[in-house]
This record gives sequence, structure tokens and C-alpha cells, in this order.
Amino acid sequence: MLGEMTSKKDIRKIDQKALEAFFVAHGEKPYRAKQVMEWLWKKSVLDFEEMSNLSQKTRALLQEYFHVPTITVHRKQQSKDGTIKNAVKLSDGLIVESVLIPTSKRITACVSSQVGCSLDCTFCATAKLKRMRNLNADEIYDQVVTIKRQAEEEFGRPLTNIVFMGMGEPLLNYQEVIKAIDRVTSDQGLMMASKRITLSTVGIAKMIRKMADDGVKFNLAVSLHAAIDTTRTQLMPINQSNNLNDLADAIAYWYKLTKRKVTYEYVVWEGVNDNEQHARALLEFCKRTPSKVNLIEYNPIGDGKYAQGKANIIGFYQDLLERNGIVARVRKSRGQDIDAACGQLANKFD
Repeated sequence: MLGEMTSKKDIRKIDQKALEAFFVAHGEKPYRAKQVMEWLWKKSVLDFEEMSNLSQKTRALLQEYFHVPTITVHRKQQSKDGTIKNAVKLSDGLIVESVLIPTSKRITACVSSQVGCSLDCTFCATAKLKRMRNLNADEIYDQVVTIKRQAEEEFGRPLTNIVFMGMGEPLLNYQEVIKAIDRVTSDQGLMMASKRITLSTVGIAKMIRKMADDGVKFNLAVSLHAAIDTTRTQLMPINQSNNLNDLADAIAYWYKLTKRKVTYEYVVWEGVNDNEQHARALLEFCKRTPSKVNLIEYNPIGDGKYAQGKANIIGFYQDLLERNGIVARVRKSRGQDIDAACGQLANKFD
């Protein structure tokens, strides 16, 4: 049975033209390919038997030559604030996590792009996991579909936003992330607006430039956390090869081509960056390109290494930025009690 399954092609890995050629070669009309693509990507139906506008003969043909690997929810947890965390099992048995974040105005899907991570950010639980592999576009798409259905079933509301802030660095899996976003935003897919999607990165300068060159329509967020190189390198080793000057130049290039403000994600930690010097360095960095700042609550990862900065210094940051024309918002954590908050995704389950 396993040999039979592996000899079949993954139908979501081929494009419509290839599927048209397949149907013609088997005596079917080429328009069947468009019908199948609509079932797969617009209606998110993965069982050939549910493709009701296809004949039984056509469905049997598809079953003979193709299969549809997909994700399953291995474990679902719900926070007291309504946040839902999914431990998602991939077709090869590996697991990633995705999160549904409900607020009064929106429902956001936080999705993963890699199994584990290779960037070693010292404050992030995912960084403690070995990077196993990149996710395929369909695995990213399936996370979105799963949360879309949960939003409708659990809250009676539609999914409104998507953030690439789960496990992994999306710019190190660029091609598959872009393919997934195309499926999510396409008229032949889920038809979500690009402006409702945010890609969050540690700040890989050359890839930020590539996104700008490629004319992407989604939003950019950069995990910054310090605007002084020595501090940022201690927190995020990637800063050694992508220092703040390189990052600022890439972001300026992004803004020049897209005219969209970048969002800086910034955690204030006690004894690390909780002082006026760091706050003013952030202000100067923000002035280089139109931007806004999310001051994010720290989510402990159990190692006792970092502690949340005091409310008064966070208030100082916010006041300093806003007095100088930089929009700055304090973001409270969601799903912290189930380790679903930012930086806590680490596959901790039985």
C-alpha cells in the first residue's frame, strides 16, 4: 500500500497546464483541470470523492494517479483568552505549531514556515529546536485553511488576517512562502487581501530587497529588539551578518519601491535594553525610514534568562517615539497560558 501511495504524484505539486495535458492524454476534456484546481485551492477540498461536478470515472482516474498529502491537527489547545494553538502533524510525521488569535475586531492566523529554526535567537523557544526542513506551500496553505475553519466553527466569524510569525524564518523558505501567499490571495484561491498578510523576519537584508524587487503586496515586520549592534548581536546572532546598517538600507529600499511602512517588533527586557540609550537608538533607527513600532510583551520560555522590562520604561519608549511622530503600540500577549504567545512555539506536548 505504501509503495502504491508513493508512486502516485502529489496533485498539488503540478500546475493547471500539466493537469490539462494529463486529462487530454487520458481522453478527458482539458477543462477538467480547472475544475480540479478550484476544488483544491478555492474550496480546499482534498478528497477526490467530494469533487461532485466530476464523473465517477474522472474521480477514479484521479485516485489512480494522484494523492493529496495534507496536515492533521495532532493536538488542539485553547487558552482562557480564546486563543487556539494547533500542533500540526505533517504528512511525514513532523510537527509544527500554528495559532488562531481572536480579538474583538479580527481573527488572525499565525502560521509556521519551517520545522524548527536555525537562527539561534536567544529569547525564542523555537530557536532551541533543530531546523528539520522547510514547509511546502501546500502545508502553509493548509495551516491557513485549518484556522479559517476553526474561526468559523468556534467563533462564527471569518479569518481576517495572516501573520508569518510562527516557527521558522519565512525568508529562508522564500519560494514556498510566496507560493502559499499566492494561493491564499489569488482569485483561484482563498481571495484574501494581501494587505491583511504580514511577513515577519529577523531581518535578512538581501531577501528584503528581493521582496521589494518582486513587487510583493503584503506587509513587512522586522523583529528588531535593539537598535545598537552589540546588544542586537547578543540577542540575535544573525545581526553579525545582517547588521543594523545593512538592515536599515534594505528597509529604505523596501519603502522606496513599495511605499509601505515597516513595522518593528521590539521587546524591552530588564537589564538588556531597558534604558534611555536604547530607547533613543530605536528612535533614531525609526527615523531612517517611515515606520511604526509594536512594543511586545515578553513571553517567558522557561530558561529564566530574560525578564520583562518594567512598565515605566516601556511607557518611556512609547512616549518618546510618539512625541517624535512614530506610531508606537504596546501589544499584550495572547495565549501565554498554553505557550502559544510570540516566541513560545516549541512543540511542548505529550
